[in-house]
Amino acid sequence: MQKTVLAGIAVLLLLLLAVSVYFFRLTAPVAVSQPATLVAGATTGSTGAATVAATTASNATSAGSSGTQVYRIDPAQSQAAYHAKETFINRNNQFNAPVGVTKAITGEVTINRAQPAASRIGDIVIDISQLKSDSDRRDNAIRRQWLESSRYPLATFSHATISDLPSSLQEGTLFPFKMSGDMTLRGTTKPVTWTVNATLQGTTLRGQATTPLKLSTFNIQAPDIAGILRADDDVTLTLDFVAVAQGAATQ
Repeated sequence: MQKTVLAGIAVLLLLLLAVSVYFFRLTAPVAVSQPATLVAGATTGSTGAATVAATTASNATSAGSSGTQVYRIDPAQSQAAYHAKETFINRNNQFNAPVGVTKAITGEVTINRAQPAASRIGDIVIDISQLKSDSDRRDNAIRRQWLESSRYPLATFSHATISDLPSSLQEGTLFPFKMSGDMTLRGTTKPVTWTVNATLQGTTLRGQATTPLKLSTFNIQAPDIAGILRADDDVTLTLDFVAVAQGAATQ
């Protein structure tokens, strides 16, 4: 009987040791890409440094179309974030709501004030390897395994269409709309719809876009470390953006 108890304790200690080793390896520092920069004509591969280009509003409605204005996202004034939920099993099931933020964003929006329905969204590219939360260990685990963002640093939103825009856009007045398109995370592309609230004020377009998603939809397993923590499959993504007019509006 005593030998059985001792054997059980030994197995338990070995399991705890294995989990601890796995946890510390998972959360150890990992090399990440450089912050995304806007470079005309660059491409967005799945590996390498995140030096990327925002497609110029599908190259369709810039200076050549009547009443249109191109607005480029200013990363210094903008941020993308995830909002997650996690439970620390080793802390008496303590609940936490982590937020990870990156300012490495590129993108353009073309607004047609005369015909708002003709407005366009160019590709939006976010360097998710730069996501930063209140825990370096969490950030390292996300880069190394959960999002593999050290290998797939770029999340892209492309082929976007706009719906539910009002018939007229008033200066300084909040206007809601939706943008639907293809979101690519860790090499998997799925359709996503964002709910957006924005305001035009002089040469600035500012607003917030929000979308809920399930990590499993993108073949991403929610973080689950036995005996330590478990995260929800459901997360919310937000994009708080300030976009600045490029040149004078066409007339």
